[in-house]
Amino acid sequence: MDFKRTAEKIYQAVGGSSNISGMTHCATRLRLNLKDESIVDDNKVKDIDGVINVAHGSGQYQILIGLEVPKLYEEFEKVVGGTSDQDAPSTDAGGSVANKIFSAISGIFAPLLPALAGSGILRGILILCTQLGWIPEKSGTYTILYAASMSVFYFLPVLLAYTSAKRFGASPYLSAIIGGALLYPDFISLMGTKGNGAITHFFGMPVVLMNYNSTVVPIILSIWVFSFLYKWLDKHVSENLKLVVVPAVSLVVMIPLTMIVIGPLGVYGGDLVANVVNWAIVHSRILAGILVGGGWSVLVSFGIHWAVNPIMINNIATVGYDFICPLTFACNFAVMGATIGVWLKARDTNIRNFALTGFVTIALSAIIEPTLFGLLVNNRKIWGAQIIGGAVGGAYLALMHVSTNAFVFGSVTTFPAFIEKNSGNFIQAMIGLLISMVVAAIFGFIFTKRDEKLA
Repeated sequence: MDFKRTAEKIYQAVGGSSNISGMTHCATRLRLNLKDESIVDDNKVKDIDGVINVAHGSGQYQILIGLEVPKLYEEFEKVVGGTSDQDAPSTDAGGSVANKIFSAISGIFAPLLPALAGSGILRGILILCTQLGWIPEKSGTYTILYAASMSVFYFLPVLLAYTSAKRFGASPYLSAIIGGALLYPDFISLMGTKGNGAITHFFGMPVVLMNYNSTVVPIILSIWVFSFLYKWLDKHVSENLKLVVVPAVSLVVMIPLTMIVIGPLGVYGGDLVANVVNWAIVHSRILAGILVGGGWSVLVSFGIHWAVNPIMINNIATVGYDFICPLTFACNFAVMGATIGVWLKARDTNIRNFALTGFVTIALSAIIEPTLFGLLVNNRKIWGAQIIGGAVGGAYLALMHVSTNAFVFGSVTTFPAFIEKNSGNFIQAMIGLLISMVVAAIFGFIFTKRDEKLA
């Protein structure tokens, strides 16, 4: 693919800079906030070299590229007029509140996914090595590798502050300082031995102290609020005073405001949402497994699965395990199963090669979008086979209380996330994923026609 040429053609096809109000990318998609999607011809975009498919969801125009989307994004930014270090914040006033929220979540978390996934795999491998006795827990080697695998979660407020600032249009560096202040050792030490809920005072005002390492919601809310203050200061402070006044006022206002008001509300609010979701899973395990395992690919097709990712990340960061992540594995392995059914039944060389490529891609990288949009969306019965397989496997995983110790994407390479001190978790995970794959393969075989072709 000629990334520069593809970027230029996409730019022209979507209406140029006058129609682009924001842009970002995730693992496989170029995500654009367009002022008017109706002027874009989807078929024209699909015909561009390197474009696999297009989708509409989360208030964004999503162009599926594949794993090389970061390289395309660099060229696209140059065409639009930005730089690779400055994501354009969305300024689109249209769309529903839900779409705006999904779009914001996508823009905030997408840049961090490689770090989260890599740390998760390393954490699983470290647990395995410890259980096998290869690395003693009290050794320097263990401590160094533990820091390598867990630092991304500990310093999550700093990282999210940076990406949130890019999304909301605030200063990324001042935002990172706000996140860093929440983790400052002397501030944390104010809690003493009491922990969350301890009280201190700021000019006589009571401050409820919280431990903010590994938290998600507080810093996102804080930077959202900060974005309004930052834009106001940037507009009203004269140029010769901005260098000093804007940073000083920003920090002296936002850090106490976050610690006194926004932070505690964010912690309690985030915990409440996570507890509700986890309660639903505990009390309706089979139903949750069916809905998530079977419906995850539908969420992915609309790009709104990002709304669930923060809950999984919050669970891993706060309690060390998560029950939702295994259900997304069920979806991915059901997609792999569906490709097996297609490969065994179909006789057309193109669709068989595409199915085989999809199987390998998901097994190694957990990326289902190329197969989802290139095969399943265009062959609804085969998609139905995948949904059935994911639902059955998800129900089993939920019933067996299978969990992951890290936030990872469902593939063979991320199996270490299932490793726990109780070996039964790993065994049940393998059984559940095998069920997903086999059921989807059987139904995929049944629903595929001998003369099936790629649409």
